[in-house]
Amino acid sequence: MTVTESAPGAGPRRDAAAGARAAHEGILRRQSARESAARTYARALPIVPVRARGLTIEGADGRRYLDCLSGAGTLALGHNHPVVLEAIRKVLDSGAPLHALDLATPVKDAFVTELFRTLPPGLAGHARVQFCGPAGTDAVEAAFTLVRAATGRGGIVAFAGAYHGMTAGALAASGHAADVRVARLPYPQDYRCPFGVGGAHGAELAARWTESVLDDPKSGVPLPAGLILEPVQGEGGVIPAPDAWMRRVRRITADRSVPLIADEIQTGVGRTGAFWAVEHSGVTPDVMVLSKAIGGSLPLAVVVYHEDLDVWEPGAHAGTFRGNQLAMAAGTATLAHVRENGLAERAASLGARMLSRLRALQGSYPCVGEVRGRGLMIGVELVDGECDAGEQGEGREGECDRGRRQRRPCPAAPLLAAAVQRECLNRGLIVELGGRYASVVRLLPPLTISDEQATAVLDRLADAIDAAARNHPG
Repeated sequence: MTVTESAPGAGPRRDAAAGARAAHEGILRRQSARESAARTYARALPIVPVRARGLTIEGADGRRYLDCLSGAGTLALGHNHPVVLEAIRKVLDSGAPLHALDLATPVKDAFVTELFRTLPPGLAGHARVQFCGPAGTDAVEAAFTLVRAATGRGGIVAFAGAYHGMTAGALAASGHAADVRVARLPYPQDYRCPFGVGGAHGAELAARWTESVLDDPKSGVPLPAGLILEPVQGEGGVIPAPDAWMRRVRRITADRSVPLIADEIQTGVGRTGAFWAVEHSGVTPDVMVLSKAIGGSLPLAVVVYHEDLDVWEPGAHAGTFRGNQLAMAAGTATLAHVRENGLAERAASLGARMLSRLRALQGSYPCVGEVRGRGLMIGVELVDGECDAGEQGEGREGECDRGRRQRRPCPAAPLLAAAVQRECLNRGLIVELGGRYASVVRLLPPLTISDEQATAVLDRLADAIDAAARNHPG
């Protein structure tokens, strides 16, 4: 064969690839021209998914990606898991109604039975469930309405760095709210401890501050209708709450008759290495708000709460799409599969191994400020690796300490984090960014990820960090 000749079939293959790229680019152009400027993921991830299975997505341009975004934590079993597809097909083939408002159906009954089977023991025997609108933010709004009705009080207390949704009440309780109508408390963390100490001492100070705000008649914060927290802050930067602090907050709220609302929208269904993240600390909240994974990839949200709070009048909180039968069927299959196959325990062990390997990067790359997480909810915070204590203030500690108990962390590096995200995408890995300064690379792989796939994810991420650190200094 001469250099000017092509292998048989090469021309049609090239034509097909060119056509696929053209279709891919055309869809992205039309999205940019027609969709809202509020779109987010599509900006950082210019892909057009056409097929997906498990951890893998295939784009319209023929490229394949390992998906560690998982619908922002929605896909506990990954894309198109067989048990989920079978559950959906069964409902479709049965002739059952797909929309039923809040009427009782066999599909709903099976979902509630399986959901109650998984609840923390202290809540399961005394629980009520409210089906609300299909998004997690709807569950948060419903929870606020519930505790206000039950306590007769109006205020809500939340934590700095929180994310609870985008509707008005949920947004007011989130860390990036512009119009502050909810009291904020410090959330304990090591790397950027608000008290500059970290560890158990920092968590103790955070708990004391909570007590002071609730007990001081001049704090400006009347006794609230409820206190809402995430057992692991997700959008806030993948920050696990210390178990001792969780127990302390439970005592503080119980002693003052303040309902404790646990936002398990992203942490639930095995994500953190326990079925519900509150189980790590042994805490039983008064209210749990649930969404994402409980619908098995389809829209579904519920509020689960102690029966003593069930003071609502009929119609006090409603929603046309409370009865999503397909989501309930998919959710039942997902909850049962996670429970029966020990996927929460699997997430705990695999997540610990992934964290260990990622923490080894801190010694090689000064731009890795901290690696943290719980189970398969993992974050890598990227920082200015050339910082020193003198640039950050008084410099009492001398050289900047990048350990888990450091008092003066390096400045966040959001541009570097964005570069890492791009380098990951170039290597066929989809990751999300989060944290206070969008400087935390987040991994939310499905609970079904294999050891080999986890190794591939970590290899690609490490290579992306190396490339970004070399090509995007500062």
